[in-house]
Amino acid sequence: WCEMPFYGIGLTLYDALAGKAGLGRTEFLSRAKTLALLPAAQPQGLKGGVKYWDGQFNDARLALALGRTAAARGALLVNYCRALDLFYQEGKVAGLVCQDTLSGQTYRIQSRCVVNAAGVWVDELRQKDGAANGADGRRPTEPMVAPSQGVHMVVDREFLGGDTALMVPKTADGRVLFAVPWLGKVILGTTDTPRHDLAREPLAFKEEVDFILTESARYLRRAPKRSDVKSIWVGLRPLVKPPDDEGDNTKGLSREHTVLVSRSGLVTVTGGKWTTYRAMAEDVLAQCAAKSLIDARAAGVTVDLKLVGADETLGEAHSISQPPGLHSYGNEQALVMSLPGAQSVLCDGLTEAMVRFAARYEYAITVEDVLARRSRLLFLDARLASSLAAQVGAILLQETGLDPQVEAFTELAQHYLCLPASCERVDQPRSLSADATEAQVLADPRQTSQRA
Repeated sequence: WCEMPFYGIGLTLYDALAGKAGLGRTEFLSRAKTLALLPAAQPQGLKGGVKYWDGQFNDARLALALGRTAAARGALLVNYCRALDLFYQEGKVAGLVCQDTLSGQTYRIQSRCVVNAAGVWVDELRQKDGAANGADGRRPTEPMVAPSQGVHMVVDREFLGGDTALMVPKTADGRVLFAVPWLGKVILGTTDTPRHDLAREPLAFKEEVDFILTESARYLRRAPKRSDVKSIWVGLRPLVKPPDDEGDNTKGLSREHTVLVSRSGLVTVTGGKWTTYRAMAEDVLAQCAAKSLIDARAAGVTVDLKLVGADETLGEAHSISQPPGLHSYGNEQALVMSLPGAQSVLCDGLTEAMVRFAARYEYAITVEDVLARRSRLLFLDARLASSLAAQVGAILLQETGLDPQVEAFTELAQHYLCLPASCERVDQPRSLSADATEAQVLADPRQTSQRA
């Protein structure tokens, strides 16, 4: 009970700061009301809760909507292109050396302004830039990112029930635990572990999996087991560390973003989070203009710009906690339905027409593109995603004539079925239903109850 006023007062202050922009008011909950919102919560030891409101969205779909919207307004998107190096004119960055990863061909792309926004990998390009411009005896470019990984596991919706998320702000060992309904499933997480080997698909540590399962068992009536996990994945956070910080305490590092401009004019932005992505972009442009890397302009139009797919005439918004479907495509639903295979269902929430739409309008080439980042099936049910790889690959081959990389995706899916340390696969019967696409909802108000 002693913790409830602490969190309640803090969240009430948050409500006041949010003002009219807030999604809802904080509310103290009795034990009975907490269990009504969280019927799957463990009642033993429960005293009550604090309900607050937060937003939820689908990161991959938002990134895609932003890219497509930019392209519609004149931007050139270069997919499957790897930045190899920088080149210079009179000591200033003049562009990038890039490689088309499909053909292997190398290009030089000239630009007045190069922005390094490579997340946890920004230091690779920064150090190349420093080496190319370090002839004055200055010390080597120090890394600015302290990568941290967060592990997430997906289980069936029944483990939580309802549309209310559960957050435990302080577990027995002082960490945070959450269980969040998402696209018809439940995400359990997360961890905050320093990570120095920056693999593209890092694996969870055994201790992280044990933590999530053990703590979930304390707060849920039905304790999830390893055999219940439908998918497990790791996210890498690009946390910005203070200069000369050699420690590994990533939990204490700020989640704010940082923008740096090197002596050669390379602009680097890292840190931050999706919540502040517009502010990050504004700060980057302000720095670019201040350094005369771009022309200064009046404020843009993106504050009120509707993204591709936005449609205010569709009626009631679909909660992102619900299984996805055709509504995921907003005002492009009719276009999806006009494509071949609109009635050919590959699994719940994914049709042949949706795969064709991804290839024709969403820059998809490979099976991974479709099943991981156009739909989210790989993250929701890795076994089902793997079983559909050949079918999806055949459709993509018809659309693009390019190798859909079916075998590579099948191998990738095994990472999402592996529980450390032995990387044993999660083997159990699976129903042929999954949630494969996601709502074009940018922020879905979600009630979140904190146990106290």
